[in-house]
Amino acid sequence: MAARYAAPLPAPTGPLTIFHIGHSLVNRDMPAMLAQLAGQGHGYDSQLGWGATLSSHWGDATIGGFEVENAHPRFRPAFEAVESGDYDAIVLTEMVEIRSALEYHDSPRYLALWAQKARSAHPGVRLYLFETWHNLDDPEGWIERLDADLSRYWVDGILRPALADLPADAQIHLIPAGQALAAFVRAVEQQGGVGNLRDRTDLFMRNADGTLDQIHLNDLGNYFVALVHYAVLYQKSPIGLPHALKRGDGSQAVAPAPETALLMQQIVWQTVLKTPLTGVAP
Repeated sequence: MAARYAAPLPAPTGPLTIFHIGHSLVNRDMPAMLAQLAGQGHGYDSQLGWGATLSSHWGDATIGGFEVENAHPRFRPAFEAVESGDYDAIVLTEMVEIRSALEYHDSPRYLALWAQKARSAHPGVRLYLFETWHNLDDPEGWIERLDADLSRYWVDGILRPALADLPADAQIHLIPAGQALAAFVRAVEQQGGVGNLRDRTDLFMRNADGTLDQIHLNDLGNYFVALVHYAVLYQKSPIGLPHALKRGDGSQAVAPAPETALLMQQIVWQTVLKTPLTGVAP
């Protein structure tokens, strides 16, 4: 692993075209926010599902909610998209609960299969694994699991064994959204809130009855995750980027307060620079 990732990726010289393969934690709003952060020329498409696994996107299981999740202009069938060679980068993620994905859905094998297909179509394509998060009410502790899960599940459970099935020059880099969220929540809660964000729950959606959605992010959370994607994919500091953005449907998103946005941007850049496997030079 050390030898394979010894040299950082060269920074992109222009806008990127991205294909996202995932589920509702990717959603429609986060890629749209990423496109706004990146600016003119950035392109993207996706294939999503409800709790979709890498194996279900491959076709070896049913993708729940396929018609609903992909009823938007940015949908493109995953095989068609990857085989086209049209994309500069493919961003993949696995379902959560990540433990169940590893136990029942052969995550490393399917990550390797997607990587092989992408590299065959476009040898220079950049491949990324999007590290997500789990339920806020996880009995092991939300931050505690984020601290432990990156190495034990995302890297040692999925990424390392997938790479073992790929050529020695193959690389799959990491988008450490879970790590960045943990660092940001720690900073906010230690300060007793920042701007229009009091604690971790203010990053998550509310259900129709007002109860907290334990895993899906709201506009503030999606903005934060879009910043992580921007910092890794473009290898640029997100500090100073706009914070009043639109959702995927064109409606105005709830924006972080200026001081909240600044702290988000600072934490994201710090996390990306210090997390191995992002491809960004420290």
